[in-house]
Amino acid sequence: MALYEHVFLARQDLSQPQVDALVEQYKGVIEAAGGSVGRVENWGLKSLTYRIKKNRKAYYTLMDITAPADAVKELERQQSLSEDVLRFLTLKVEKHEDGPSAMLQKRDRDDRGDPGDRFGDRGPRRDRDDRPPRSFGDRDERGPRRPRETVEGAAE
Repeated sequence: MALYEHVFLARQDLSQPQVDALVEQYKGVIEAAGGSVGRVENWGLKSLTYRIKKNRKAYYTLMDITAPADAVKELERQQSLSEDVLRFLTLKVEKHEDGPSAMLQKRDRDDRGDPGDRFGDRGPRRDRDDRPPRSFGDRDERGPRRPRETVEGAAE
């Protein structure tokens, strides 16, 4: 049997339990056709780069599948008929990854620490600390401004 990674995007107006029910339904399709589903990762509700079927966000889910090609074809057929699934992608892989996927690692990395602390303590900015105070033109050399002359007929 071949190894696959399958990602699908579910509509944003579904709840998380409904997305979990979709995963269970698709697991049943794979297992009925003689395959098995290994790791299932819910990546959560994420913004889409562009609108898909009038949706700006979607629930992302990754499934590691070990199944014959017919089982994967049936899974894709059912997802293409479902209104709850916006997009799906199945990739054939040599072996399944151990541990969390790159998306979950990225999310864990983003959750750590203060986002303003990404660069650490860099110290003061050199372009501002070692400059002399700014002078605005040569005003000090010319002295104070003279008063304006009033023009006759001008509105005051």
